[in-house]
Amino acid sequence: MFEVHKVCGMSSPHRAALRLVPDPAPGATPRTLGAVEVLPGLVRAALMDMSGAVLRRGEAEFAPGDAAGDSAAVDAALRAAAAPCFVDGAPLGIGVAAAGLVDADAGLIIEVNDAPALRGYPVRERLARFGAPVHVEHRARLQVLGDRWFGPGRGRSDFASVSTGEVLGVGILLGGEVLAPPGGRSGAHMTVAGPDRVCTCGARGCWKTVATTRWLRERVAGTGLPATLAGLAASTDPDAAAVVDEYAGNLALGLLNIQQLFAPGLFVLHGEARDGGEGFRERVVQRLRAASSWSPAAEPPAVVVSSTVVDDIALLGGAGLVLSAR
Repeated sequence: MFEVHKVCGMSSPHRAALRLVPDPAPGATPRTLGAVEVLPGLVRAALMDMSGAVLRRGEAEFAPGDAAGDSAAVDAALRAAAAPCFVDGAPLGIGVAAAGLVDADAGLIIEVNDAPALRGYPVRERLARFGAPVHVEHRARLQVLGDRWFGPGRGRSDFASVSTGEVLGVGILLGGEVLAPPGGRSGAHMTVAGPDRVCTCGARGCWKTVATTRWLRERVAGTGLPATLAGLAASTDPDAAAVVDEYAGNLALGLLNIQQLFAPGLFVLHGEARDGGEGFRERVVQRLRAASSWSPAAEPPAVVVSSTVVDDIALLGGAGLVLSAR
């Protein structure tokens, strides 16, 4: 059963709190939930039952584009991914987990630095063709809801859910509420590095510049080392082990700020972190605990790494958004 949680500080100060949705009456037509995830160059969609089990799924790639308004490829990918899931009957609603900045009230993706084609993209309008209400939110905020309802965050009122890899971001549940202030971002652009690291957003020193797959590829370029975290973690070369250690330390830089500010106690890592193995996870834990050891009141931070081959946590959060909006 889904639990009651409130999303605070979203784009409208009067947005309703998340609430429980009654179970269907015996013999009632089964209800379904729609979810869409929009990432730079990729759209994923799923139709789920009320327990979060995936009934259908679709996926399509698109060219990120060179300018705002270059959305034809996005439109095609969205149709290709969503149609197999929703064309035979409208779900209760479709929850969209979008990377970048979003306007939840308008149903727009405002900006994604790595995908100019998504700038100003009216994703709610495009999905309206399937005849279901469409709700849009930032991917990290929905990811933490997915973990709270379906993953390691069950039963907790405080924890953080972290995207790693090509997309970096943190969603935080604090006191049973998702932190979602208007204009807030996912943490990828908090300043943790020196001014020599130029980000795709134009700023310098963003966490994203040192803790994503792009950094990893740049770090090993010309060294002969594997260009993936999985390859580095499997290598017996001590230089590869040093890069894995450095990458874990870079990821911990941003998480340290989250721990210092909110002491969430649990960090759930999704995405590329899975490929780093136990050594990668342990390195992050050590950094977090060292930074919080001064506080006798804070829960010692723990780190859990999602081990699922297909990580649907953002889609599950999208399904949860549908329930919360009813």
